[in-house]
Amino acid sequence: MPGVSHAAWGVAVQSLDRRERLFTLNSATLLVPASVAKLMSVATAADAVGWDYRYTTTVRATGPIVNGVLQGDLIVVGSGDPSIGGRAGDDFTSWVQAIKSAGIRRIEGRVIGDDDLIDEPRPQLAWAWDDLGYTTGALFGALNLAENRSTITIAPGPSSGAPAVVTVDPRLAFRVLTNRVATGLAGSPQLLWPEQRPGDPSLTIAGSIPAAAPAVSIAVAVGNPTLWFASVLKSRLVRDGIEITGDAVDIDDVVPPSSRDTATVIYSHRSRTLGEIAQPLLKDSINLYAEALMRLNVAAGVFPTNDAALEGLRKRLDAWGISNAGYQLVDGSGLSRRDAISADAVLSLLERMADPSAKSPFVTGLPIAGVDGSLSTRMKGTPAENNVRAKTGTMSNIRTLAGYVTTRDGEHLAFVVLINNFEGTGANANDALDAVAVRLASFSRKP
Repeated sequence: MPGVSHAAWGVAVQSLDRRERLFTLNSATLLVPASVAKLMSVATAADAVGWDYRYTTTVRATGPIVNGVLQGDLIVVGSGDPSIGGRAGDDFTSWVQAIKSAGIRRIEGRVIGDDDLIDEPRPQLAWAWDDLGYTTGALFGALNLAENRSTITIAPGPSSGAPAVVTVDPRLAFRVLTNRVATGLAGSPQLLWPEQRPGDPSLTIAGSIPAAAPAVSIAVAVGNPTLWFASVLKSRLVRDGIEITGDAVDIDDVVPPSSRDTATVIYSHRSRTLGEIAQPLLKDSINLYAEALMRLNVAAGVFPTNDAALEGLRKRLDAWGISNAGYQLVDGSGLSRRDAISADAVLSLLERMADPSAKSPFVTGLPIAGVDGSLSTRMKGTPAENNVRAKTGTMSNIRTLAGYVTTRDGEHLAFVVLINNFEGTGANANDALDAVAVRLASFSRKP
């Protein structure tokens, strides 16, 4: 096929009804899966804690509340909920109501983000540095808000050659910015991007915007998710009439440290269920959510590090008969190019998670061809439309697709197609993937 004839392919197709392997091509070869790796994170997390699991985040007071005044700090203790303020979460309305119901009208102290129940937010192994300024590379931590993304507005300067005007959300004021955006000639191309350069504490906004062009907003990763959470919560409390004398801070910067153990819990926020969080995770391929869910694999009593979670994931896959010779995973989202997996391993997972009734959260969360999620515009007008349910994967020179399809005869199939190192465009590779899916949807055993 055009653009993919020199690529590395891994393909496996299985009849779920007949338990028969229909087709394989390099199905044992380890290839980079991109976001198809999220299937492993979601399935193992559900096995670890169940689809009804909910994250808990607590708000605690370090001092007494006297005549409406909290004489101490407000501490928010996170456990890794990725969904607050995001596509599978709620905003701070109930938080404000609970804090006011506790009798607090003024806080003579700080708003502290406590992220110490899991390891510190950091890029996972072999994440590309040029992803880190974008929302796709947003860091995951114990406290996360609005998927750890914010917007920066860029307007042209007064004349060509002048620096552009960059405006940041006031709640992101802690994020140091370097402005490298120039004002171009009127009508010149517009090209803007964020960069989190290795070793640089600031976020660089680079590129060019034409003179006299309208202002543009771009989405960026917030950097420190704990400080972002505390900053936005403080802003919301002040907006809703609660005075706060101190700053919003990360607990790592508090000396001496405030203790969550001696603080009084005044509000406990419970997230939506894991099954609900899995829907946008799979439909929209949210990296942050996948990193959070993968951490649920950590064994009881073990401090939740990425390595401990990966160990739990490996033990679950091993119990399911998926040999660790068939995969090498270093994160939960598939953003790392160190991730490698075989089509056989993914297919085994799909067989285990199959649900012909399409009612399980795993299956309902998968994008539907021509209907929603990352497949909303693909395979329209074909037998695959509103039929194929599959997770997509997208990285430079990598395109993948894995999920379920019903044939023309009503036979249920699971399929995996991994394409690495193709010579053409991403559109060429997606066309090749779609052609395979459409062929399976059209398949008939009848003469």
